Amino acid sequence: MGKKKLLLVLSTAFVLLLIVAGILYQSLLKNHEGDNLGSSDSSENTQQSDPIPAPDFVVFDVEGNRVILSDFRGKPVVVNFWASWCGPCKMEMPDFETLYQRMGDEIHFLMVNMTDGSQETLETASTFIADSGYTFPVYYDTEFSAAISYGVRSLPTTYFIDADGYAVAQALSAIDEATILRGIDMIRS
Repeated sequence: MGKKKLLLVLSTAFVLLLIVAGILYQSLLKNHEGDNLGSSDSSENTQQSDPIPAPDFVVFDVEGNRVILSDFRGKPVVVNFWASWCGPCKMEMPDFETLYQRMGDEIHFLMVNMTDGSQETLETASTFIADSGYTFPVYYDTEFSAAISYGVRSLPTTYFIDADGYAVAQALSAIDEATILRGIDMIRS
């Protein structure tokens, strides 16, 4: 077999592998969605004996002003780590927008963009938000303070923090509206 034919066969096989992997990923994500909310309490008890203080961090708003997580104490907080290139992040954003519109007066929503300056920039993230028509507050983690504080290794990741500043629950992949509501129920007093 000539080099060109071998290259064509290998390229075709690779493309087919990517297509099958994408289909399987979407199927698994659909089957798993909404079932990934975990309490920060590792025991089986529903009562948390030693609440975990939520690590503080600094992010920036679109104008470049410093925003500190601890400034939001007094109301429950939902912190969502996302990027505009992240497909699962995009899938869950309409649910966050719906709940922000409905509950934004009683719950702080901090949509923290993982702004690395190359794969994700302030411009790409802001354009995505504007083009999508989202109105929830977006903050930019340009110094990786939030990502490092929370050990974020995959996107999307969401944390639910009560009004006293304690991390109550987290979800380490895309979640749906029902799961966000369950997380919010866990942090309301």
